[in-house]
Amino acid sequence: MCHDSDSRPPAPPRSGDVAERGTLELTAADGNQLSAAYAAPAGPATAGVVILPDIRGLHPYYVALAERFAEAGVPAVALDYFGRTAGLAETGTREDDFDWQAHIPQTTPAGIDADTAAGIEYLRGRTRPDLPVVTVGFCFGGSHAWRQSAGDLDLAGSAGFYGRPSLVGEAAGAARKPVVMLIAGADSATPVADQLELAATMRAAGAEVDDVVYDGAPHSFFDRAFGEWAEVCADAWQHVLALTDRVAVR
Repeated sequence: MCHDSDSRPPAPPRSGDVAERGTLELTAADGNQLSAAYAAPAGPATAGVVILPDIRGLHPYYVALAERFAEAGVPAVALDYFGRTAGLAETGTREDDFDWQAHIPQTTPAGIDADTAAGIEYLRGRTRPDLPVVTVGFCFGGSHAWRQSAGDLDLAGSAGFYGRPSLVGEAAGAARKPVVMLIAGADSATPVADQLELAATMRAAGAEVDDVVYDGAPHSFFDRAFGEWAEVCADAWQHVLALTDRVAVR
């Protein structure tokens, strides 16, 4: 499990009013209907984020994270992976008893990308048609965010927390869009050396890679309950927001 069931994301380093928040349904180009969450800042949008959750899909953690991005001035959509195999989330989110183990093996990169494209389209429809969008993923989602540096999605970049290089695969050799890699130094799921090797491969392929290792930090450190990692969480926010600020339109 990437986060405890009651975990929630830490506050961003800047805070403003949130104009809108809630869950909704999106439809991908292949007809898939998926659950999602949207949050928007009160001010004008200059860059947006599509959140790719961990293996649990649209857990309440990621609904809260979309709101955190909106507080930071960035409209965000958080996606659920399981519309094709489990249907829409009955309560709007995937709860703790959801059997993600049965559904994660049925996901595909093509399906995740189609759903990401639906998130991009929704963000631009609610803000501006030229809105630069980055993906921000966690664990399973972080892996796919890194993979999307090499894809054809209309993305300005991607950021991933504690991903798995094996899920990026050969796409690393074609990476070209800016990538942020936030690496837990004490990650028991994936060795740091493997993630740094992935960073080197993507950099050699032409992508600008911002990789940072947080020594001693555990997998899923991005949690407000981890008081001892508050400074690490604050720094991780800075790296992600530096990417959204960099690609923003004014």
